[in-house]
Amino acid sequence: MINLFFEAFLVIIVFQTILWLISIYITNASIVDIFWGSIYIIAELFYFFSSGDIFTRKLLVLILVVIWGLRLTIHLTIRNVGKGEDFRYKQFRQKYGPDRYWWVSYFQVFLLQGAIAMIVSLPLLSVNINTNLNSLNWLDYSAILFWLSGFTFEAVGDYQLVAFKKKGSNEGNVLSSGLWKYTRHPNYFGDSLVWWSYGLFAIAGGTYWVLIGPILMTLLLLKVSGVSLLEKTLREEKTEYKDYIERTSPFLPWFPKNKEVK
Repeated sequence: MINLFFEAFLVIIVFQTILWLISIYITNASIVDIFWGSIYIIAELFYFFSSGDIFTRKLLVLILVVIWGLRLTIHLTIRNVGKGEDFRYKQFRQKYGPDRYWWVSYFQVFLLQGAIAMIVSLPLLSVNINTNLNSLNWLDYSAILFWLSGFTFEAVGDYQLVAFKKKGSNEGNVLSSGLWKYTRHPNYFGDSLVWWSYGLFAIAGGTYWVLIGPILMTLLLLKVSGVSLLEKTLREEKTEYKDYIERTSPFLPWFPKNKEVK
C-alpha cells in the first residue's frame, strides 16, 4: 500500500511539474487550480490499474471519480480561461519578486497542492487495495447516496452561480435563491459530501484511518481556501452580504432565517 502511494505521488509530481512549466510560459499560476480535479483522476486511474483484479466497488469508485473530476475541471476551465491570474497568485508574485517567484511557487503552490491531494485521495487508495469481493454492502449504497447528493449540490450550485453572474443586472448583488437560499456555499458543501462518500466506500472495504482524506478536504473548504477566504472577500466587496450571512446557513443546508434584507 505504501509503495503504491509513493508511486502515485511520483506521477502526480511529474504532472504538477508540467503544469508549473506551463505556468511559467503563460505567466499565470492559476492553471494549478483548473487542474485540481484532474489530479484525483490521475491518482485514481493509477491506483485502479496497479492494484490487481477488478471488483464492483473499485469500478464504481473509478467511474464516480472520473465524472466528478471531469466536471470540476471543465467548470474551472470555462470559468478561469481568459480571466487572468487569480489575485492570490498576484500577491504571491509581488511578495517574492520576479526572480524568486517561480521557484517558490513550484514548492509552495504546485508541489504542495499535489501533496495535499495525495493525502485527500487516501480513501481512493484504500478502496483499490482493500476491495477483494465482487459485491456491495449497505455502506456502499450509503456512499452512493452521499455522492449523488454531494455531486448535485456542487454541480447545481456552480451552475446557478454562473447563470446569476451572466445577468448584468445582478452585478454587485448576492445570489440568495436556489440552493444558495439554504447554504452560503452549496458547491463547497457538495464537494465535502462527495469526499465523505469516498470515505464510506473505504470503510465498506474495511479501512477507517483513511478518513484523514475527507477530514482534510472539509477543513480546507471551511478554513483555508474555501469558505473563510471567499467570505472575507465578499464582505469587503458586497454590502448585502452581511444580511445574507445573518439569514443563511454557512455550510450545512438549512432553512433560512425569516429576516428581510435591510
